[in-house]
Amino acid sequence: MTPMRIDIISAVPDLLVSPLKTSIIKRAQDKGKVSIHIHNLRDYAHDKHKQIDDKPFGGGAGMVLKPEPFFECIEKLSAERAYEKIIFTSPGGKIFNQKEANKLSLLKNLIFITGHYKDIDDRVRQRFATDEYSIGNFIVTGGELPALLMIDAVVRLIPGVLNDSESALNDSFQDGEMIKAPNFTRPSEYKGMKVPEVLLSGNDKEIRKWKEEQSEILTNKWKEFNN
Repeated sequence: MTPMRIDIISAVPDLLVSPLKTSIIKRAQDKGKVSIHIHNLRDYAHDKHKQIDDKPFGGGAGMVLKPEPFFECIEKLSAERAYEKIIFTSPGGKIFNQKEANKLSLLKNLIFITGHYKDIDDRVRQRFATDEYSIGNFIVTGGELPALLMIDAVVRLIPGVLNDSESALNDSFQDGEMIKAPNFTRPSEYKGMKVPEVLLSGNDKEIRKWKEEQSEILTNKWKEFNN
């Protein structure tokens, strides 16, 4: 089975290296379930200074990433294979959620365009972006961290990545906007704090009922937090 391929285009690729070599994402690559490739934007800048940014037209603070390196990189990649999605991480994009992660996990070839500094030249977005995603109504230094979060959410859904095939299916938000019930493990009592008796009862029906009730309580609390 051909692994999913993910290409990430970045002005600061060092931000991506360590997270992609640890935990579930590393395991997925080691198992041959996903192939992740980082592209340094400076490799596609051909002047002697490898310049990838410039001042914005119309004035204003900050620097804008130039269009030429993005165009050259994406056109090169697109000539080598067909990409179902070219994703731009953007504060103006659709809020990324579990439903979107599920959709992306079924695809074979993805490109993530990550901005940095003030912005990227909008012609890159206009020409290439099939989808734009945001991770929330706040700003971070660049698009690398949002891309990593999305990639982690997607990769763990690929069949065979997690040891327990049901783990991802039982996560919060897999069943609509529902938060899953809390979990406990040994010891059954710690510093005066006891595990709910029902979980120790062995009564599957009562345990299932308790988990459904707790899920509803936590989901309602989550909705209150986010209204």
